[in-house]
Amino acid sequence: MRTLLNIDEKLLNYAKHRALEERLSLTQLVENALRVLLAKSPKSDEKVRLVTASGAGLKHGVDLDNSASLRAILDD
Repeated sequence: MRTLLNIDEKLLNYAKHRALEERLSLTQLVENALRVLLAKSPKSDEKVRLVTASGAGLKHGVDLDNSASLRAILDD
């Protein structure tokens, strides 16, 4: 399946070099990394505590379930 991702250029270059060292395609490296990360992720019934730098929580108007609005906020 084809998916478009925006990845930091330095991170992408590091991943490409790592894939070459391990004789993997970039796709294989990313898939393997996602499998490892997702295997460690908390179960859906576990609470996740978000740590904020200041204040009591999210900035007013931020909806973590709406990726388009988050992208717009981050682009500002």
